[in-house]
Amino acid sequence: MAMRKYRWCVAIAAALLLAGCGGGAESDSGNGKVVALTQEQVRETLPDGVAMPGWKESARPTAVELDKLYRSQACPIKDNAGCENARFFGASPFRHDDNAATVTFLIIAYDSEQAAREAYDVLWDGYYGKRAGQRAKTFGIGPIGDERDARFGSSGFRGEPGAVTQTRVGTTLLWTEAASADKGGIDEDGVRDLAAVLAKRARQAQNGDAPSAVLDG
Repeated sequence: MAMRKYRWCVAIAAALLLAGCGGGAESDSGNGKVVALTQEQVRETLPDGVAMPGWKESARPTAVELDKLYRSQACPIKDNAGCENARFFGASPFRHDDNAATVTFLIIAYDSEQAAREAYDVLWDGYYGKRAGQRAKTFGIGPIGDERDARFGSSGFRGEPGAVTQTRVGTTLLWTEAASADKGGIDEDGVRDLAAVLAKRARQAQNGDAPSAVLDG
C-alpha cells in the first residue's frame, strides 16, 4: 500500500511534467500578504533538491493550469468539489534511500483566500484526510499556516507508516504525503518538518519573495 501510494504520487508529478512547465489582488493578513500566485510562483513554492538535503528528487517540481484533466487529480471527489476558483496545481516527489521514506508535496493555488478557505474542509474531509489509512490518528504540526490538519497511521499491510498533512497559507492549500516501506522510515517530527518547509515557502511566495526555506533550515 505504501509503495502503491508513492507510485500514485509520482504518477501525478509525471503527468504534470508531460503538460510542460499569471497574480491577483493583495490584501493584508496577520502573517503577511494574501496573493493569488502565478503558475511560476506555484512551481517555485514546491521544494526542489536544494531545499531537501538528504532527499532525492523523483521528478522536478512542476505546476500546471487546473483544466478538467488536472482537476480530477487535484480534487478526486464528486464533481471535483474543492477545485472551484482554483488556478494551478503542482507536485514535487522525493525519496530517501537511507530509510525507504517517500514524500510528495502538493499545492493548489486559488484566485482568492476565500476560495481556498471554502475548499479546505471539502478536500480534507472528502479525500486528503483519508490518505493515511483508516486507523490514522490526528496529531499536531504546530502553528504553521492559517489552517492545518495532520493524520499519522499505517498505510501498508505490514504496518508501514504513512502520514498526510494539509495546510492553508493564504490563497493556497498545501499537502505533504509521506510513507515508508520501513517501519522507522518516518515519524511525526519528521512529517512536521516537511510540512513546515512547504508552508514557509508558500508564505515567502505570497510576500513577494523567492521561496528559499529549506528542510531543517
